[in-house]
This record gives sequence, structure tokens and C-alpha cells, in this order.
Amino acid sequence: MTLSSEELKDLQLAIADRLYMQIASWHLYLGDAGLAEALALECNARLAQGANVAARQAVESVQVEVAGGNTRLPLARLMPTGQLFDLEEILDPYCR
Repeated sequence: MTLSSEELKDLQLAIADRLYMQIASWHLYLGDAGLAEALALECNARLAQGANVAARQAVESVQVEVAGGNTRLPLARLMPTGQLFDLEEILDPYCR
């Protein structure tokens, strides 16, 4: 199951506007961080596995450069747990 280019763009926009990384008390939305497209593509590749699995595997596979690229962390390490549930909710309609 893969999304059309229009559906993929809609998914990317939903991710960009709703999901964020949390660093200390700062919220950096994935659209502002330039990570919404990468996460949407990773989710799209896993939709056949269901929203829960797709969300968890996608946030583990997207790598975020920190400290000027000296270190890379999985997005999952920078997102609050509630954001993962929000991603599952975003993906659910695409998995049907």
C-alpha cells in the first residue's frame, strides 16, 4: 500500500503542523525542523503494517542531526510519547 503524491503531501502537511520534538521546554515542530517529509516517506513505506507499527518504526528510522551534525539521534528519542500517539492517529485513516 502506497499513497498517491497528493495523499503523501497531505500526510506531510499533517505531520508538519501537528508533531514536534521537545528539547527542554521548547517545542520544535517537524515542519519547521525540515523533518516532516522524511517522516511522511518513512511512514508511507510502512503503512501496510498498520498505524501503530508504521509510526513506531518510522520515528526510529528518521535520524536527526544534533550539534552541527556531530551526533545523530533517532527522532523517537526527541519526541514525547503523546506525539507518537498523535502520529498513529494521523496515520490511521491511511491504513484502511
